[in-house]
Amino acid sequence: MGNMWYSYVSNPDTAPDFKNPPTFDPMYGFPDGRQERTICATREQLDRAKVPLKKRDYCVDYYMKFLECRQKHFPRVWSYCHDQIHEWEHCQIEDTVLRVKEWEREKRLKERAKRKARRESMEALD
Repeated sequence: MGNMWYSYVSNPDTAPDFKNPPTFDPMYGFPDGRQERTICATREQLDRAKVPLKKRDYCVDYYMKFLECRQKHFPRVWSYCHDQIHEWEHCQIEDTVLRVKEWEREKRLKERAKRKARRESMEALD
């Protein structure tokens, strides 16, 4: 509810649009750089494993390990594959936290740019 209020009512001009890429340089504020997120699986491997499109995110490697374990130990999936399930769920949580942090970073950078523009316009009037 707070995100909706911020985005559509109180600050629609500085709210990040999550459907579009970030407006600021992703390396801005990281002097040593950032680690690029990658996926080890290829598209052909994902198609062969019949991974649904909604599961094809940065955690798809863990999901494919779980699928292999599930296929290998079918009747007793939880008994043998709970480690793979846990790793995949943990990756999902980390991905969600990272996306929230990126949204917050974009919001703060937009607010900062707005403050700087306001300060420069006030200085130009003086």
